[in-house]
Amino acid sequence: MIEYVGVLMFLAAGALLAAAATTVSGLVAPHNPTREKLMPYECGENPVGSPWGVQFNIRFYVFVLVFLIFDVEAVMLVPWAVVLKELGTPALIAGFIFIGMLVLGLADVWRKGDLEWVREEERAALKTAPKNAKAA
Repeated sequence: MIEYVGVLMFLAAGALLAAAATTVSGLVAPHNPTREKLMPYECGENPVGSPWGVQFNIRFYVFVLVFLIFDVEAVMLVPWAVVLKELGTPALIAGFIFIGMLVLGLADVWRKGDLEWVREEERAALKTAPKNAKAA
């Protein structure tokens, strides 16, 4: 039981430090709530009305899907890199094929314009729109 005294002291010191930091920041921070500051933040959208009434651009979902695909595939490279020396040349070739598929996928997404936040068609439409018309 005596061997855990160091761990318990470390945990107690960490809890004390966290409590002290929270207390000091609560005392020092300015507190002047307004109506706007108390409203929930909704990722740039006004939080008014039903949550089901907000129509998000499909581009948000495309960005998320592309990120998730490449993120998961990048994580899959870590175990490959760890055992690469043990597995030899066939694993190296398989890894390069995998990375090549990633590059082809990225090139396809880039070619389609899915990495552009404002697409060329929308830019052209905004340039030709009348000056007094609102941009959607």
